[in-house]
Amino acid sequence: MPASSSFNRLGALIALGLCLALAAPPPAWAALVWNWSYSGAGIAAGGTLTTTDTADAAGFYRITGITGTRNGAAITGLQPTGTPIPGNEPFAVDNLLSATGPQLTGNGFGFALADGSFANPFFADFTSPPGHVEFFSAPPFTGGPSPGDSELPVRFTATVPEPATAGLLALGLLGLAAARRRYRPRSFRQAASSSRFAGSVMG
Repeated sequence: MPASSSFNRLGALIALGLCLALAAPPPAWAALVWNWSYSGAGIAAGGTLTTTDTADAAGFYRITGITGTRNGAAITGLQPTGTPIPGNEPFAVDNLLSATGPQLTGNGFGFALADGSFANPFFADFTSPPGHVEFFSAPPFTGGPSPGDSELPVRFTATVPEPATAGLLALGLLGLAAARRRYRPRSFRQAASSSRFAGSVMG
């Protein structure tokens, strides 16, 4: 079969795969992975957030997992929804995230750090102007403010890659790999060997 026909068939298959991938609804178990960060005076935190793949009626996604660091300390876990971080009772987190501003609610999300401290970024409508704030809680947790606690304004952002973009990229790479396997130009040695064989037959 001519090489051009093979490439035409391959191109048609890739195009069909793209159409099917874009038309198919996401699976029920799909999740979104967001890149998040915030910073303020003496604060730098960031990493990834895993959320449900669909938003609620208010446009918020439920955070189900977290990775990252805060000021060099590793984040070890997400604070369970409906509970406050230690030292910030009774303000429970709701672990909700929006793609548009403000991206956090007044409860925000919380996380634990490897050094034993906790952080709770949230949206504060009581500041002037309203904005995101981080409550940081350091041990010992005595039910009241500790010397290491702080509540400071931060610049928060979280973005999620478009699922369709990621799918198209992966499919394109698979297509290129298939094309390379299907069409491999003969090396000079192979061509010379074929010529010698043809000459011996004719001789």
